[in-house]
Amino acid sequence: MDFWSPGGSADIVAAQARAWLDGPDDVDLVVATSGSTGQPKRVRLARAAVLASVRASANRLGASGPWVLALPPSYVAGVQVVLRSLVAGSVPTLLERDGWPSGERWFVSLVPTQLTRMLASPADVEALRRAHTVLLGGGPIGASLRARAAEAGVHVVATYGSAETAGGCVYDGMPLDGVAVALGEGGRIRIAGPTLFRGYDDQPDLTAEVFVDGWFRTSDAGRFDEDGRLVVIGRVDDVIVTGGLNVPGPAVAERLRQHPDVEAAEVLGVPDPEWGNRVVAFVVVSSPSRLASSHLRTSHADARTSTSELRLGALRDWVSAAHPRAWAPRQLVRLDAIPLLANGKPDRQALLALAQEAR
Repeated sequence: MDFWSPGGSADIVAAQARAWLDGPDDVDLVVATSGSTGQPKRVRLARAAVLASVRASANRLGASGPWVLALPPSYVAGVQVVLRSLVAGSVPTLLERDGWPSGERWFVSLVPTQLTRMLASPADVEALRRAHTVLLGGGPIGASLRARAAEAGVHVVATYGSAETAGGCVYDGMPLDGVAVALGEGGRIRIAGPTLFRGYDDQPDLTAEVFVDGWFRTSDAGRFDEDGRLVVIGRVDDVIVTGGLNVPGPAVAERLRQHPDVEAAEVLGVPDPEWGNRVVAFVVVSSPSRLASSHLRTSHADARTSTSELRLGALRDWVSAAHPRAWAPRQLVRLDAIPLLANGKPDRQALLALAQEAR
């Protein structure tokens, strides 16, 4: 076979990764995309692209060293943790099995859901303070979450990237060395540089669609702030066209997360005969017992309707206090937990099904 596909335990993955690093140059690393919006794609990464990412990350962080594996090693973020540790001369610590390292100056990659729950655990906060850097990616990162981490003394660097870019290639809004970022029509983010993938396995038409003139056309929209930093607005299809108006779903979700009674929130557009798409808010109400858990929950069985008394009208007023009234959600789905994929990203397909069931 002309590719390596990670799987199994972290120890097995580390052994496979070492064999791949020491093997022939023409054997690609193949990782799956999250499949958050449909069928996962198999992304082919050359060793040169992966190592370019590993080195550029270490250069930007100003250090390299041992890593803690807190993400599934079958996705690019987890694979990169394994490879960064190996290149730095160590084997990653498996958080689920071994817990946090006792020393200092180590690294870890997390998704926002994990960090949110860990900040509610004194033991996790104490450990994260000892980390050199917490890389945070895989989804929207609200200003409130960054502020909470900073107040807790946790050094966080927000990353943006995908399997097609060998993982995070933009750190705190600035591209890594050698990486170029540009905006296309509608603010669609384009990326070029040495970390790009070869293509999708057995999908040449799809590869040609997103890989144009040396640039990878992402599915995300963004803008540059006054300092020239990339601000990721969200997926292109996160703009909800409802009643002829464009509503940015991520902005509404971030406003909901600022509500004192809301632990987590996602916003999607769901097909509607009257509005074209209705704005639906999926909300988890704050609970001390739930906030005490720092584990990454992925089971869809945990996504049940909450018994909270939080009402749609109150949340519509909350959103309208900061944004146009037309942005306010027209349906509220209260959940015990946001359904997640194995890599910690919200499962959009499961959310859409829950919205239809709750209608």
